[in-house]
Amino acid sequence: MSILLNPKKYRDRNYPDERSKEIMLKTIEWFEKKGLAKQKEQYHKKEFCEDFQKFVTEEGIFETLFLPKGYGSDPNQYYSTYRMYEFSEICGFYGAAYWYTFHVSTLGLDPVLLGDNEEAKHKAAAKLKQNALCAFGLSEKEHGADIYSSEMKLYPKGDGTWVANGSKYYIGNGNVASTITVFGKFADTDEYVFFVVDSAHPNYECVKNIVDVNQQFVAEFALHDYPITEADILSRGQKAWDDMLNTINICKFNIGSGATGIVTHSFYEALNHAAHRVLYGKKVIEFAHVKRLFMDSWLRLMGMKLFGLRATDYMRVANENDKRYLLFNPIMKMKVAIQGEETHEMLWDIIAARGFEKDMYFEQAVAELRGFPKLEGTRHVNMALIAKLIPSYMFMPAPFEEVGRITDNRNDDFLFRQGPTKNYAKTKFHDYNIAYNTRAHLANVKVFLEQIQAYKEYLMVSGQDLAKQMMEFDYLLAVGELFTMVAYGQLIIESANIEGISDSVINQMFDLFVRDFSRYAFDLYGKPLNTDAQLEKIQKMFKRPVPNKEEFEKVLNEEVYSLIDVYHQNP
Repeated sequence: MSILLNPKKYRDRNYPDERSKEIMLKTIEWFEKKGLAKQKEQYHKKEFCEDFQKFVTEEGIFETLFLPKGYGSDPNQYYSTYRMYEFSEICGFYGAAYWYTFHVSTLGLDPVLLGDNEEAKHKAAAKLKQNALCAFGLSEKEHGADIYSSEMKLYPKGDGTWVANGSKYYIGNGNVASTITVFGKFADTDEYVFFVVDSAHPNYECVKNIVDVNQQFVAEFALHDYPITEADILSRGQKAWDDMLNTINICKFNIGSGATGIVTHSFYEALNHAAHRVLYGKKVIEFAHVKRLFMDSWLRLMGMKLFGLRATDYMRVANENDKRYLLFNPIMKMKVAIQGEETHEMLWDIIAARGFEKDMYFEQAVAELRGFPKLEGTRHVNMALIAKLIPSYMFMPAPFEEVGRITDNRNDDFLFRQGPTKNYAKTKFHDYNIAYNTRAHLANVKVFLEQIQAYKEYLMVSGQDLAKQMMEFDYLLAVGELFTMVAYGQLIIESANIEGISDSVINQMFDLFVRDFSRYAFDLYGKPLNTDAQLEKIQKMFKRPVPNKEEFEKVLNEEVYSLIDVYHQNP
């Protein structure tokens, strides 16, 4: 059973309301009507996607997707991470420029929605009707991700107003956004502040587009005595800091779904190409190494989709007593995006020189996908977050009610009141064995469970020394990759059980994951910081999967190769 996005069959998707279905179908129709040739022409000309801006504004799509209950013109308005996931994947499927304008718009709007200024919330919601694009003014040229060192300042005028001076860098949509949320400090108190500006204001200078390789407009902008009143202030002090981090918490989730969309489109192109190409008297899809490449790439892609759907459920049920999303969210951002890169490299090995041709979507994806793992915090930053949760997840399970697939029209209101960003390491999780036990009868899941047990033993013999060792990012990354595999596999199994994915597919998927786990363990084994006791336990993680050639061929032919020619983008 394939759950991959296929725009030609999207009407089969199940939505709780007609408006949700309408915006997905209209978006697909818009892209397919444009066609691949026009899309690639604009890509090679590096045209900013003004046509997409016009489309989402006229159709009110961002208003529907971005606003929580109580805002906007629709009395039935609600915010749904599931809808955001689906739309993000569709945008990625057709091109990163479209995805990027969507992604940075929600980044730009969320500090308003998280803030304390109700008037500003309704004003920003109304602005979506005239111009749906927003921007998030956080990074600075000299400081990058070091947001503690922000030099954007609000200077008091003595009459209860301020002027803003400073510049921001790496700001998507900074050329056209009507709502730009800016993170800075009050000059007189050094207190953090979030405030809002408009790119059309005469005291706003769009200095330049700092990238010149694609369609995105990633701005450097400067504010020159930009007038700010109390009506423009969104949040102050610790609340501003928390709103900044919580905005990223909400929005970095889009990175995994966008990457999934990109790779899905490339997968169809590579599969269709190979299926109709004959070399040395054989179809390319009949070569043994190509079979393995297609199987592994499809399994990775299915894993990305299954994890993303399940992580969406945990985002939607989040509340003060259930913050499991704080682990699954950075995994969605980092692990899924990197899995996308690995999958795309395998597909490129198959499609080879065809992947350079300018009329292929693939050529575009090669350039665009590589940026995804670098957005909204590097791999190192997200892995540092993930690693803090190792003790709680691995050794201190807590009871939780079972969560099903959530596609209904509930409002994901907790995401807009996440509160202070503290006590992160105390986050509780349910026992991962509950999921693994449902598929523990499968040969390769059994092997994977043996690897998890060896990893637990490694953690136990490491003791307090591990915290010191992980102060070196190189070591932290190696330890974190193994931990991430445990949570990644857990959610994939949970999702597979909901979606009715067969034992054969899951066994083959864990054939791949056993190999991945061994690869990460070998990387950890080579680190000079390991003690003898650690090395002994790490060696126990080296496993080989249980091969099943008959099952491999069955899944390949009935699942993977059944997707040949199911999708071609309109020319």
